[in-house]
Amino acid sequence: MENAKFKSGFATLIGRPNVGKSTLMNHLIGQKIAITSNKPQTTRNRIQTVYTSEEGQIIFLDTPGIHKAKNKLGEYMVTAAESTLKEVDVVLWLVEPSTFIGNGERHIAEQLRRAGVPVILIMNKIDTAEKSEISRFMEAYRPLLDFADMIPVSALRGQNLDRVIRAIFRYLPYGPKYYDDDTVTDQPQRQIAAELIREKALRCLEEEIPHGIAVSIERMREREDGMIMDIEATIICERESHKGIIIGKGGTMLRRIGSQARREIEKMLEMQVNLQLWVKVKKDWRDSDFMIKNFGYDKKEI
Repeated sequence: MENAKFKSGFATLIGRPNVGKSTLMNHLIGQKIAITSNKPQTTRNRIQTVYTSEEGQIIFLDTPGIHKAKNKLGEYMVTAAESTLKEVDVVLWLVEPSTFIGNGERHIAEQLRRAGVPVILIMNKIDTAEKSEISRFMEAYRPLLDFADMIPVSALRGQNLDRVIRAIFRYLPYGPKYYDDDTVTDQPQRQIAAELIREKALRCLEEEIPHGIAVSIERMREREDGMIMDIEATIICERESHKGIIIGKGGTMLRRIGSQARREIEKMLEMQVNLQLWVKVKKDWRDSDFMIKNFGYDKKEI
C-alpha cells in the first residue's frame, strides 16, 4: 500500500501572549508566515501552516495567545485559541524559563486537561536563562499535567527544533498527505500582505500606539506584464491622535512602515510591489462585531 508509513495530522501551539509561538512556527516550517513583534496578542487569526518531510506532514495551527478578554476582539481571539484544542492530534504548550507559574498558566493547564490530547511542554527562550537552571524550571511544570514530552528550545536561535519535529511525529497517526509538498500555508496572499503591513506598523510605532490597529487590503492586482503587483491598503486606528502618529511628521512614519512592509511582501510574492498606504480612524472598532468581521476576524469561521 502506498504511503503505508506516512504520518499526517494536526498540531497546535498554545501559550500565553508573547511567548514565541509565531517565531517557533516560522522557524519550524522555514518560512515567515505568522507576524512577530515584542507586543502581546500580535497573532489575531488562527494561521494554518504545513511542514512536509519524507516521514509525514504536520499541519500547524498557530493560535492567538490565551488571555483574559477585554473586548470583542479579545473574545474572538480566546475562542479561536481554545476551540483549536478539540481538533488536533498533539498540543505544543509554550512557556518561558521560570519557576513562577501564574493563574494564566494554570488556566491553560486546565483547558489542556479537559482536551485530553497529548501535550508536549516546550520551554522556549532558553538562550535567555542559565543552562544549569533549565531543568529546574521544567520540573516546576511537571505537577500541572501528565506531559507526553518536555523539550527546552530557543525558537529564535533554532536550538532543539529537530527534536520538536520528532516528538510531534511520535503522536501523529498514519494518514494521507493533505497538502502538496510545496504548500506552506492556507492563508491567502492578501491576508499575509495585510499581516506583514500590521507587523511593520507595530514594530515601527513601538510603544506609541496601543494594539488598536488593523489593516485592510483595498486592492491587490498584478499588472499585465506580470512584473509588478499594485497593492492599496488602509491602516485602521481608533483615534485621531493615533492617525497623526502613524502618518508622522510630513508622512515620514507612514513611508517607513510602507517601505519595510513592501520589502517583506516582495520577498513573499517574489516580484516587485507598488504599495500605497492610507490611514483611517474607526472609533472603537475592536468592540464592533461588524468591523471585527470586516477585518477578517469571524467567529463563525472558528
